[in-house]
Amino acid sequence: MTRRIVDLSTPVTTGHFRWGVERRLLKSHATGEGQGTWAGWNLHAFTHMDSPRHVDPEGFTTDAITPDMTVGEGAILDLSDVAENTAITGERMAAAAGHVRRGDIAILKTCWDQRYSVQQPEFWAKAPWMTAEAAIVLREAGIKAVGFDFPQDYCIRFFITGEKRPPLPEHVTHFHLLKQGVIMFEYLANTVSLAQPRGFVVALPVKVPDSDGAPARVIVIEGAGPGGSAGMA
Repeated sequence: MTRRIVDLSTPVTTGHFRWGVERRLLKSHATGEGQGTWAGWNLHAFTHMDSPRHVDPEGFTTDAITPDMTVGEGAILDLSDVAENTAITGERMAAAAGHVRRGDIAILKTCWDQRYSVQQPEFWAKAPWMTAEAAIVLREAGIKAVGFDFPQDYCIRFFITGEKRPPLPEHVTHFHLLKQGVIMFEYLANTVSLAQPRGFVVALPVKVPDSDGAPARVIVIEGAGPGGSAGMA
């Protein structure tokens, strides 16, 4: 099988209705100085990593995360048939996760960005969501990290509805996975391009010391190894 690299990273763009991105030129070719760009945004915007400190005052920060914790063999869980505004149950997750191995990085493939852009309110208001039972299925499968291509906790839509921010247990993946030490990557894109059930995942957060999260570039390498992996473990 020919090896192919699939980029799952959402571009960092200005003008997003939820996330403000400040971007400007510090210098430009027009003044003969070359070009230099300054940018700043929420570390939990676009494709990013959550470390447990995000939800747990005693949880480890980005300092404790080494590449072997976010790079390695991965299982692609095909949930692309899940309808909008639908709960992903424990039973549905178990059916999708039969090929997960302990120590895997799980990539959940709903192809949600093919239905709505992350720039649209519908991306947030109509998404499927994880139940606590589905999150527990993943944790008990022994994964070390997980990536979502949809706003995976139902209560994330609170900022659309104007409701008060819900308590942590209602953020079920944050409570049952992240708080338990499973590193999370949120707002992946382009999972529709993943063709194999397994691959080699490279999910590298920017080194932001003592932080609760960091921007990340996430790719999956398909092919060239046994079991559909990239043979790089």
